[in-house]
Formats: sequence, structure tokens, C-alpha cells
Amino acid sequence: MIKVITYGTYDLLHRGHIRLLERARALGDYLIVGITADDFDKNRGKINVQQSLMERIDAVKATGLADKIIVEEYEGQKIDDIRKYDVDIFTVGSDWKGKFDYLNEYCKVVYLDRTKGVSSTSLRTEQKKIRLGLLGKASALKKIIRESSFVNGIEITAVMPFSQTNFDNKYYIAENYDELLAKVDAVYIVSLPNLHYFHIKKALLMKKHVLCEAPICLSSEECQNLQELSRKNACVLMEGIKTAYSTAYNRLILLAKEGKIGHIYSIDATCTSLREMNNDLWDSICCWGPTALLPIFNLFGTKYKSKTIMSHKESGYDVFTKIDFVYDHSVASLKVGSGVKSEGELIISGTKGYIYVPAPWWKTDYFEIRYEDTCKNERYFYQLEGEGIRYEVLSFVNAISKGKKLSYIDLNTTLSICKVVEDFYNNVDVVCI
Repeated sequence: MIKVITYGTYDLLHRGHIRLLERARALGDYLIVGITADDFDKNRGKINVQQSLMERIDAVKATGLADKIIVEEYEGQKIDDIRKYDVDIFTVGSDWKGKFDYLNEYCKVVYLDRTKGVSSTSLRTEQKKIRLGLLGKASALKKIIRESSFVNGIEITAVMPFSQTNFDNKYYIAENYDELLAKVDAVYIVSLPNLHYFHIKKALLMKKHVLCEAPICLSSEECQNLQELSRKNACVLMEGIKTAYSTAYNRLILLAKEGKIGHIYSIDATCTSLREMNNDLWDSICCWGPTALLPIFNLFGTKYKSKTIMSHKESGYDVFTKIDFVYDHSVASLKVGSGVKSEGELIISGTKGYIYVPAPWWKTDYFEIRYEDTCKNERYFYQLEGEGIRYEVLSFVNAISKGKKLSYIDLNTTLSICKVVEDFYNNVDVVCI
């Protein structure tokens, strides 16, 4: 029996994929198809994959051409698979010609001509692009423009910066918000937190999709109203917390929930930066609060028994805030500061060990699981490009395409973040220091 193996993403399975699989199968008697995992694709820079791993596996399975389907999860797996399955022939499209010659040491390598004019990239590009408008501080908008260039299916059409600055003349510079909304299908809002409710509501009333930097607004009631409005007008309303879209962050949360460190009793999250106070400054609670609250609400939920907010303000600005939460059988603490500097680490403590994420944990591509026996410590690496902005924008595009909000940040978390911020400004559970 001659065994053949091939690999691919197989996103939006098309006739080119099927033709390649047919020719691969014709090379032998038994065909193994390796489908790349989502995380592995991200690490290779392929962030525009439209379908989940299971959707892609089901599509390949439905062709009836694969005798066995496996998942490719790490660099160097091809050699392991060839040895494990006693493969005779490795084959892949001719656009990779020469790339896998090193595998000739383990089996025969065959490059197959691809079907011309057909690719998943071209199919994604042919889809109607979402016209995106940007509102907010110029420096933030330029960063979003740069990161959005890595995402298919979206086009920055218009911008409305809060200060005079130079933008490429291919972008329409709106003089007011109504003018901006008239030019776009969706808007990314990076305005001041006290303006979020007004900006989001106006966009939703005009049936525009919204991605807004957290917190979405400064009260849970306003947040609930916006969620209901988005549903009524069939619009996507997403909260922008870049950390939520990081592969490393999602992996550590999954490991913690799976009991890797046992029962979790404590979470400590710190996010700080030193910034000069001015009219454009977000308070510490708005600038860093949503990010620091994310792992607490993700792991412990939003039904805490009590909380204590300790804050220090200067000239009306929240310079430093510490919040302690008490749950039924656990505690959590966060420290946020826009005028106080500390080690920006995340520590999740359990009965078997603890997860340690070094500073800056909110942009992590690396974390450790540490045990009493240090010989058992485990280290995890996941490449992060562009601080997570491109993954956030990609999720927004996918949510619009599928007509539903994707669950990186669930509604309870969004509402609870707004509630904590609301309590802060209403001096509920607040102790001034």
C-alpha cells in the first residue's frame, strides 16, 4: 500500500482544493490530509481564515477523498507525521516548489500544479468589502489603519480624527460625525469614554455596525439599551479589548478552566502606564480597567459577593485604582494606573500550581505554568502580531459576515465592566486614598 500525505488550510473549500486532493489521492492507495489548526495558521501570519477548524475538517471529509484527516498544530510536525504513519509520498501545490525538498530524506516529495485562477484568498477578496470609518485620536486611528491592512474584507473609507494631522489622501476626512457615518458600513470608535454612548447610539440608529474601545459606556443600563438597539437594527456591536483576541490569552484561560492548576483561589492583574495628564487622558479605570477585569470575569464569572474600590485622584483624574473582589470561594484583585507604574503581570493561583504571565501581560505571546516541583514547569509561546488589533478587526469582519457577535467577550462581561465603571464614578464601594 502506498501512503500519501498532504497539508492545507482548506478555507472556503473550492474546486481548486478538490482537484488537488483528487490528484494527491491518485498518487497512491491511502490519502492522509493534514488540516492546519487555527493557532498554527495565526502563527504563520494567516489571520484571514473565514471558517473554524471543525468547519474546514467537515468540508474536506465531505469530499470523500481523505482516508484519514489529521490536524497540523506545530512547526516540524510534517516529519513526525511522515514517520508516524509510514508515509511514502508527500505532496503539496506547486506554489510551494522547493520549500519542502528537505522532506526527500524521509519520503518522496511531489509538487502538483494548482488550478489557475482559483484560491481561498481570491474568494475572500471578491466578497463585498466592508467600508469602515474611524473616529478618535489621530495616533490611534493610524495604528488601526496599519493593522487593518492585514485583514481581507475591510476597507478604511473615511476617518474623523480629533486633531489636525496628515492622513493619506485616499481616506475621506470627515468634518463631522454624520458625514463620517454616511460614508461607511461600520465604524471603529476610539473617542473619550463619556462620548461612547452618544457615538454608538447614533451609529446603530443609522444601522451601522460598531466596534468600540472598552468600556462601551459608563453605565450598565446604557450598555443594555445599546445591546437591545443593536439587535433591533440587526447590527453588530463589539467591545474592543485587544487582549481578548490574543491566542496566548485564550489558551491560558482554557488551560485554567480545564483544571491545569487545580481549583483557582486567586487572580491578580496589574495594568499601568505613565502618562501626562491632559484633556485627552482616559482615567485609569477606563484606560486599563476593562483589560484588568477581563481575566477575573472570564474565570470567576460576574456574580461576585462584594467589591472594594480604592482610588487616588489628582486634579480630577483617576491616577491609580485598586479593586478587590470577593467570590464564594475565591478572591481577585486588580491594580490600574495612568500615573503610577508597577509590574504589569498576571498571576492566577491554584491548588496544583499557578499561571504566571510577565509584563506586559495584556500583550502577551508567552506564559508559564509553574508548580511546586520546578522541573515540571511548562512554558507556552504564541506569536502575537500588532498587539492583537488585526485579530480584533478580523473578528469584527467575521461577525458582520455571519450576522452575529462572536463570543470573545460575552454580554455578561461587557455589562459587568460597565457596572464596575459606573460604580466607580458614582462612588459606590469607593474608598479614596
